[in-house]
Amino acid sequence: MAQAPELNSTFSVSQITGHIQHTLEKGFSSVWVKGEISNLTRHSSGHWYFSLKDSGAQLGSVMFRHQNESVRFEPAHGMEVTAHGKISVYPPQGRYQLIVDQMLPAGQGDLHLAFENLKKKLMAEGLFDPSLKKKLPAYPSHIGIITSPTGAAIRDMINILSRRWPLARLILLPVKVQGEGAAVEIARAIEILNSLNECQVLLVGRGGGSLEDLWAFNEEVVARAITQSQIPIVSAVGHETDITIADFVADQRAPTPSAAAELVVPDQLELIRWFSQVEQSLQSNMRRKMERHEQRLHAIAASYALKRPELMIAQYVQKLDQMEDKALRATQDKISKAAARLDNLFVSVEAINPLHVLEKGYAVISGAKGVVIRSIDEVSDGVELHMRLKDGEIISIARDVKKRKLK
Repeated sequence: MAQAPELNSTFSVSQITGHIQHTLEKGFSSVWVKGEISNLTRHSSGHWYFSLKDSGAQLGSVMFRHQNESVRFEPAHGMEVTAHGKISVYPPQGRYQLIVDQMLPAGQGDLHLAFENLKKKLMAEGLFDPSLKKKLPAYPSHIGIITSPTGAAIRDMINILSRRWPLARLILLPVKVQGEGAAVEIARAIEILNSLNECQVLLVGRGGGSLEDLWAFNEEVVARAITQSQIPIVSAVGHETDITIADFVADQRAPTPSAAAELVVPDQLELIRWFSQVEQSLQSNMRRKMERHEQRLHAIAASYALKRPELMIAQYVQKLDQMEDKALRATQDKISKAAARLDNLFVSVEAINPLHVLEKGYAVISGAKGVVIRSIDEVSDGVELHMRLKDGEIISIARDVKKRKLK
C-alpha cells in the first residue's frame, strides 16, 4: 500500500513542468542537431513547425518567423538538415522541443560547425586582434594576386588595377581556389610571394560560390599563412555576404575581388585632377605675387626720385648746407655764452684776489713753507717769516714776539 504524500513535498503539474523546462534550457542552451525534416507546417503567422527525426527518435521543433527569414534554402519534408537552437518545454502540452534559430542543409551544417570551432580557436589565440593588422601602402608599385587564373575574379581585378593604377606591376601566382589541395596551394603561394619580397600588398581571393566552394579560405593552413605574412594581405572572397576565416585574419577585408582591387590602389584620374588643382593653385599664387611685385616696380619707377634724381640730390645738398649753418650758429652761440660766463667768473675772482689788498699797503705773512700766518700764536722767536708786498717779498727772523692783549 502506497504512502500518502506529504503536503510540503507535493508539486503541481506546472511546477514540475517549470523545473523540467529550467533544467533543459540550462543544460541545452546551445545545441546543434542533425536530422531529417518531417511533418513540416508553415503556419499563417510565418512560423515553421516540424520534427527532426532519425532512425531511432524524433524531436519536435519550431522556428519562428524572425529566424526563418534568414534561411537561404527551401526546407522540405525528408530533407536532412543541421539545426541550431536550444531545448525548451512547451508547457500546455508538457513536451520538450527544439527552438531553432539557425538551419543549414546537412553538409553545410557540418562545415558551419567546423567554421565556428576554428573561428573560436584562432580568436582565443589573438589572431583577430586589430593591433596585428598591417597598414596598406598608398601607392604600391608591385601587387601580388593569388587566385585562379581562369575565373572572373582575376579578369575583374586586372581590369580595375590597370585602369586605376597602371604604374603598378601585377604578379599573378595561380592556384586552385576550391577542392582538394586548394588550401595548401593558397598557403604556399603566400609564402612564395613573401620570400620574393617584391610586392607591397597581396590580394588573396576568388569569386562567389557555395560554402563548399569557398571552404579553402576557411582552412587553418590558409589562416596561419595570412597571419605570418610580412606583406599586408587583403582578403577578397566571394560576395559581400560571404564571410570566411581569411576575412578575420587578413589585414583588410574587401566584400568582392573588384572591391579589393579598388581598395589597394588610388584612382589615377582622381590624382590627375588633384595635381591639376594644385598646379592651378600654384599658378594663381605665382600670378598674384608677380602682380604685386609688378605694381611695386611701377610705383618705384614712377617715383620722384627716379624721374629727377639730380634735383633730389641738389635738394639734399642744400638741406645739408642749411644744417651746417645751423650747427655753426649754434656752436658760436654756445661759445659766446661760455665766454661771457668766463668773463663774469674772472671779474668775481679778481674781486676776491688778495693781491689787490696789497696795493693798499698791506702784506701777507707766511712761514718758511708758505703757510699763511693768521695769528701771533703761530709765531715764536727765531721763526723765519716771509712777508709779501705788492711788489716783492721780505724774509726775516722773528724776534721779541709779543701778543697783544684783547680788551
